Amino acid sequence: METFYYIVAGIDGDYANLQRTDIESDDLKLVARALLPEAIQEGTKLKYEMFQYEIIE
Repeated sequence: METFYYIVAGIDGDYANLQRTDIESDDLKLVARALLPEAIQEGTKLKYEMFQYEIIE
């Protein structure tokens, strides 16, 4: 399984826009907040691995 790293670029209602940080990309990924940890806010760093998002420092 691959591991991807993101930062929460913005929150819009029930969705969050995630920006990849492990590669150079201008694309944003729109993800339902129900799939993300409850404590996210703009600027939160996330790791995606094994179909789960986890807050990292």
